Formats: sequence, C-alpha cells, structure tokens
Amino acid sequence: CVSQFTLYGDTRRGNRPSFTDAAPANEAEPLYERVRDGLGAQGGRFGASMAVELVGDGPVTLLVEV
Repeated sequence: CVSQFTLYGDTRRGNRPSFTDAAPANEAEPLYERVRDGLGAQGGRFGASMAVELVGDGPVTLLVEV
C-alpha cells in the first residue's frame, strides 16, 4: 500500500506542484494505516523513499514528473 495522503499536489500553476494543502505526516499516517488495514494490504515504513513501478489497469493514469 503506497500512501497518497501526503502527496496531494496542486498542479494548476507553474512547473512544480504545491503541497501547501497536503496533510502533515502526523495527521496523514493514521489515515494511511486505517485505509491500509481496511484493504488488508501490506505496508512498509511511512514516509520512506522508495522506487515504485506501476502497471496501470484503469481508465486513466496521470503521471506528473517533478
């Protein structure tokens, strides 16, 4: 389970997303844990740097490179 709670980025202006509206880690981590537990998914260290590979199997996948 890869957290997206702290990755809320506003990309409406400029070349870089703004993360000013993102939840701080102390608020995001409990939400992440609740969702992860509800899904029965495995988890790792919250906030860790990682290399992620994605196989998109849905109607749309947006990739924003920063």
